[in-house]
Amino acid sequence: MDPHTEASPVALPDSVTLPRPAEEPSTGDTHTTDTTERGSFCLAVCTCGWRGPARRSRDLARKDAAGHTAG
Repeated sequence: MDPHTEASPVALPDSVTLPRPAEEPSTGDTHTTDTTERGSFCLAVCTCGWRGPARRSRDLARKDAAGHTAG
């Protein structure tokens, strides 16, 4: 099978940020975590800029997020 040679490469973002609701003030001590997917990997991200390691297991990514907010 020949590779598709006319496709242009797409740059991956350096980080994933969560949108912050307009009414929520940005205080340095509030952490809101979520998980996001990149291909077959899932990672935890936080509004403070933290992001966890890419995991194949969504459950492990959720545990990473819970550990970040607890610590």
